[in-house]
Amino acid sequence: MGSVPWDTPDGEELRRAQRAELDARYGSGDHEPGLPPTAADIAVFVVARDGSGAAVGCGALRLLDDASAEIKRMYVLPASRGSGAAAAVLRALEAEALSRGLSELRLETGEAQPDAIRFYEREGYRLIPNYGPYRGEALSVCYARTLDQPDD
Repeated sequence: MGSVPWDTPDGEELRRAQRAELDARYGSGDHEPGLPPTAADIAVFVVARDGSGAAVGCGALRLLDDASAEIKRMYVLPASRGSGAAAAVLRALEAEALSRGLSELRLETGEAQPDAIRFYEREGYRLIPNYGPYRGEALSVCYARTLDQPDD
């Protein structure tokens, strides 16, 4: 697993697959409050690969301020769910955030994504009031986690 450019072909394909899955879950293509992430505002983008080297998951960080970032485009292909890829992507993003001196990660998911909700809760993320562009969005569910600084 490693950081790659936002526009890498594997990343673009994973984000297309995520979009198609979310469009199907929500019944429309209009389910993302706020501005979609771009290469210009993503601090890091990681891609997980299986044993053969195929891209199976991804995730990104968008800086919110000096202390926090938002997890964006967290996704694992359905066939690779349960393999540990999602946890590996999340750990890589958390490590990257810590290396940048950040103390909190936030994220938005949705009511039509109960699997994501269970995953984030299991990984120690706590439910928070909707923030930023997600305020007042009935389908949005927001989470945050305070990152543990490594012992020196």
